[in-house]
Amino acid sequence: MELFDLYDVNRKPLGTTMRRGGVQPRGTYRLVVHICIFSSDGKMLCQRRVPNKKVYPDMWDLSCGGCVDSGETSVEGAIRETREELGLTLPDDITPSLTVYFNYGFDDVYCITMDVDEKNIVLQETEVAEIKWLTAAQIKSLIDEKIFIPYDKSYIDYLFYSQNHRGLTDKETPLKGDRK
Repeated sequence: MELFDLYDVNRKPLGTTMRRGGVQPRGTYRLVVHICIFSSDGKMLCQRRVPNKKVYPDMWDLSCGGCVDSGETSVEGAIRETREELGLTLPDDITPSLTVYFNYGFDDVYCITMDVDEKNIVLQETEVAEIKWLTAAQIKSLIDEKIFIPYDKSYIDYLFYSQNHRGLTDKETPLKGDRK
């Protein structure tokens, strides 16, 4: 049984959990993560969800993602989801590129550049049917064909932008407070 923590609108833990698949109480929020793995040539690793998924079955999606388990941090959830769904190990010093707020939660999105040898990818057969590397244009075309989760196309553009930028600067520009 999967449990996740509940938060208030300001992302403060409420000290309560709920079971995945249950009815989330109104006014509570949960934490999810999405990981976008980019190759150095600018393509995103995407996955096709298995046909028996309850939500968006048999559709293409970002590299991986899911709900952060009870007691986990966002980073721990991102590392676990990537290991479970793709068999890949992320470094433990990753930080989210952005947080997307939705009606009942917070989605921390990690944009990571990582050249991956496909033979090192181990798909979680209960979640992932197949993978492929796609450009932003290819993803937007699949959205038009209604075979990719219907993200707003400007969001896809922003994810591709985020692979090389932190907020308003490129990743090489130190921010105030960065470690030297």
